[in-house]
Amino acid sequence: MNRRNLLKKSALAGAPLILSSNLLANKPNSKVNVGFIGMGKRSQSLLNEFFRQSEVKVVAVCDVDTNRREDAKKKVDAKYGNTDCKAFNDFRKITEDPSIDVAVVVTPDHWHTIQILSAIENGKDVYAEKPLTHNIRESVLLMDAVKKSGRIVQTGSQQRSSREFRVACELARNGVIGKIDHGFVNFGGPGKACDLPEEKAEPGLDWDMWLGPAPKRPYNSILAPRGVHKNFPMWRMYTEYGGGMITDWGAHHLDIVQWALGKDESGPTAAKPPAKQGDEKGASVVYGDITITHGQGIGVHLVGSEGEIQVTRGRFALKVNGKEVASYLKRSGNLGKELDKAEKRYLKNAKVKLRESPGHVRDFLNCVKSRKQPITSAIIGSRSINVAHLMNLAYHHHTHIGWDPKKNTFAKGSKHPLEWLGRNYRGKWKI
Repeated sequence: MNRRNLLKKSALAGAPLILSSNLLANKPNSKVNVGFIGMGKRSQSLLNEFFRQSEVKVVAVCDVDTNRREDAKKKVDAKYGNTDCKAFNDFRKITEDPSIDVAVVVTPDHWHTIQILSAIENGKDVYAEKPLTHNIRESVLLMDAVKKSGRIVQTGSQQRSSREFRVACELARNGVIGKIDHGFVNFGGPGKACDLPEEKAEPGLDWDMWLGPAPKRPYNSILAPRGVHKNFPMWRMYTEYGGGMITDWGAHHLDIVQWALGKDESGPTAAKPPAKQGDEKGASVVYGDITITHGQGIGVHLVGSEGEIQVTRGRFALKVNGKEVASYLKRSGNLGKELDKAEKRYLKNAKVKLRESPGHVRDFLNCVKSRKQPITSAIIGSRSINVAHLMNLAYHHHTHIGWDPKKNTFAKGSKHPLEWLGRNYRGKWKI
């Protein structure tokens, strides 16, 4: 099944895509009306970040949990000193509201693509948490829809807006560590099928709406803890809703691998399983003659013929020809000074200069106005998460996956079923 046929089979494919540019591009002093979909832990910090942007006005919030929804409305009303914020149970009340310019999607992963597609088809720009998609088929549909619509979609892979990751990728792209031969990424393992027991659900949660396209099953608080909470719920560890830590933290670090290797318009050519079936580390993705293995080191570790780079949030190290050039791994010293050392020595006259972000939300809003692509566009975000999806396929099926990164499908001659690239959708949420 090719990409065109995938789109034809989408229930959303027949809907008209709105191609007009955003009115904000012609009204530089206009407020950007923002609606939030999903008011869990991640939204708490994102809401404050959007509050800090002078042109933003949050006008609506949505959550299937009554307590979270009411709490979010109170916060928005307190920010603006009125009671104007709309509060909804159904995300379509936001995506279909013509007065709203931007949708912020912060729901469990199994909802992301459906909600993003609904927003862009109704003429909205979107800031969406990673991973953008639950599976590769959704990535294909989303990339096609965004290209046709002209909407601005920022993936919440905010490591591209952090200096340590940009510097690390510039060093790699400019050949400072020579020809990259291999590397490592470290984060948790793949998810599993949900086997949680039934629990009694308290009133105030629309459980059927929480499940959405996922299979119908009884409530369990591990999937959807009630009310306002400070922890990230563990729905992400079950394949019906997420992809384990491979698509959670892996979405961040594999995105940096893509950036460092210059693969934003492409991807790996294969994914390989771990040595033993059932292992949760040891799978790898292959970019030609470069192998990136899951489960060692810190964050992202790239090894070349003349040196190595290590980087994760708030930490960085560079070695060239066996000598330490800069190091901030134990958080003793000053990260900025270590990055200064590396930049001054190797990047002052670099041929490859990567984009510097003013901040992930700020970058997105600048692009809403300019209509330029954001630093982690839907195309970049979809291709990066496909790397994680491929790694998960190698784990779950314990087999070598040959991949065509240009066509976003199995390599020619592969006998893997196309069903591996998608999922079954429940009821009216089929795409």
